[in-house]
Amino acid sequence: MKNKKTLYSVIGIILAIAIMFGLYKAFGPKAQEGSKSVVVEVVDDTGASKEYTEKTDAEYLKEVMDELSKSTDFSYEGTDSEYGLYITAVNGITADYNTDGAYWAIYVNDEYGMYGADQQPVVDGDHYSFVYEKAN
Repeated sequence: MKNKKTLYSVIGIILAIAIMFGLYKAFGPKAQEGSKSVVVEVVDDTGASKEYTEKTDAEYLKEVMDELSKSTDFSYEGTDSEYGLYITAVNGITADYNTDGAYWAIYVNDEYGMYGADQQPVVDGDHYSFVYEKAN
C-alpha cells in the first residue's frame, strides 16, 4: 500500500512538472525571428554612454552581444549560473557586487529587464542598455 502511494506521488510530481513546462513554452518569452535592427547602449561607471546599432537575425540578446564583440569594440565577460548568464564586465569595466554592490543591469526600452541576456528575446526596433549600477 505504501509503495502505491509513493508511486502515485512520483507520477503526480512528474505530471505537475510537465504541465509547468508546457505552460512556460506556451506563454514564456518568445523570440522574434527575421532581420531586426536594435540598439545596444553601454552606460559605464562614470555615466558615459556609447551606443551600437546592429542589424541581426539573433533570437536572444547574448547572440547580439557576441555579434557586436566580433564586429565592434564592444566586449563583455560573464559567468554561467543557475539563473543564466551573469554579466561581470562590459567594455573592460568590471562590476563586482561582492566588493561594492556594483552590477551590470539590463534595460529594455528604458525599463528594467526581466530576463538575463541569454533569455532576453530580441525584437526589431528595441533599445537594450547595459547600465553600471550600485545597490544601495
